[in-house]
Amino acid sequence: MYIIKRITGLLTVIFGVLLLTFLLIHLVPGDPVDVMLGESANVADRAALRAELGLDQPLANQFGQYLVKLVHGDLGQSIHTHTPIVNLIQARYPATLKLALLSLIIGITVGVPLGIFAALKAGGWQDFLVTIVSVRLSAMPAFWLGPVLMLIFAVWLGWLPVSGMDTGASIILPAVTLGFGLSAILTRMTRTSLLEVLNDDYIRTARAKGLSEHTVILRHALRAALLPIITIVGLQMGSLLAGTVITETIFSWDGIGKLLVESIEKRDYPVTQACVLIVALSYVMVNLVTDILYRLADPRVRHA
Repeated sequence: MYIIKRITGLLTVIFGVLLLTFLLIHLVPGDPVDVMLGESANVADRAALRAELGLDQPLANQFGQYLVKLVHGDLGQSIHTHTPIVNLIQARYPATLKLALLSLIIGITVGVPLGIFAALKAGGWQDFLVTIVSVRLSAMPAFWLGPVLMLIFAVWLGWLPVSGMDTGASIILPAVTLGFGLSAILTRMTRTSLLEVLNDDYIRTARAKGLSEHTVILRHALRAALLPIITIVGLQMGSLLAGTVITETIFSWDGIGKLLVESIEKRDYPVTQACVLIVALSYVMVNLVTDILYRLADPRVRHA
């Protein structure tokens, strides 16, 4: 019953995203007909192309037809290339998913241990140093951190490719750009969550039983502090899938984000709508999985 309610709510969210996206892309200045034919095209050619693309119909009719096709699994075709959008998504989405997963791994690998270390050294200079570094990292936007990393490791040192997807090493810089921002968030969340449980009675009892500090921290304290961390990881995974637009554009990474930017520039309405739909679906599905994991991890939530 819980999952059914959540799915119903997610469908409502998806519909709202589709409607808002449809209205916004039609309100943005620019006409795909002008982009395709040029502003010097005669009126007859413009009218014929507009009718062919269905842009001469009222917006309500266009949106209704789009929903009908969507229910039948038809995302349509690109206005410019006439390529089925499903093929474009299949070609681009794996790259975005690969980038997001590696960024998440980097964020967890760096952020959680640093958060544990800072909590164990709370009040000391180590804690202060970790906190300062995490705050600075979280304040660095991808459009600034990405070019800086590119300048240092690709241009000056020549260790990594500047951009593109030509080699396996090409993913390192964009993944680190996204992963460092996530690690800063996870560091602070892990530290805060762990500090809240370290002085609880059951932690003192575990220590009184003679358990090693390693066992107390990892098996008891960290497990109790895991719920907020699960939530943040889930939300950030959704954000990574949705927020790779800037990073993919900077590093010429051929994923959904870059495809979205290209479709907006070309006023390719069907591709833009499909990209936003895929991003929204990815975000809400990750959140659904996060909710399920949250309930499995905490019996109090499971039986609520």
